[in-house]
Amino acid sequence: MNMGKLGLNLLLIVSVFVIASTSCSNKESEKRIAELENRLKELESTPGASSPVTAAAPTTTPQPEVKPDGPLPSFKFEEMEHDFGAIKEGDIVEHTFEFTNTGDAPLIIQSARGSCGCTVPEWPKEPIPVGGTSQVKASYNSKGKSGMENKSITLTANTWPKQTVLRIKAQVQKASTADGPVK
Repeated sequence: MNMGKLGLNLLLIVSVFVIASTSCSNKESEKRIAELENRLKELESTPGASSPVTAAAPTTTPQPEVKPDGPLPSFKFEEMEHDFGAIKEGDIVEHTFEFTNTGDAPLIIQSARGSCGCTVPEWPKEPIPVGGTSQVKASYNSKGKSGMENKSITLTANTWPKQTVLRIKAQVQKASTADGPVK
């Protein structure tokens, strides 16, 4: 159904309800409703038309990514995960992930996203040439955290696959209060 017919059908349906709710005479309202319903049936039976319910926008299924043709860059990290070990609550710790572009084209990192606000990545904004090296720095703020913490940094680049995930973890020890128990 084209948008014009859909709009007309919706207008007719709204008109039926407006007429039904504002009309003084029940017989007059019933007659007008019947006329509008007949007109709606005519429109719906027109070849190529469909009901307003089926005219809704179709849902799209996400398509799997397709590997692009041609030469591609590739990450080769010295390590994909780093364990800070035991740290105190409130500590801000950093680790640098070193990598090499082992692919066949310049590597461009479009974005780097931490799994939460406490994990902040820094990454190179310029292309890394074939054979070139660079780094991604991860900063983790343990304020308000305790226990085992596992965080990730998702890099989106012109590689295949497009996303690469780096992981950091730490055992955060709850800070003790020097003043004793809370009163």
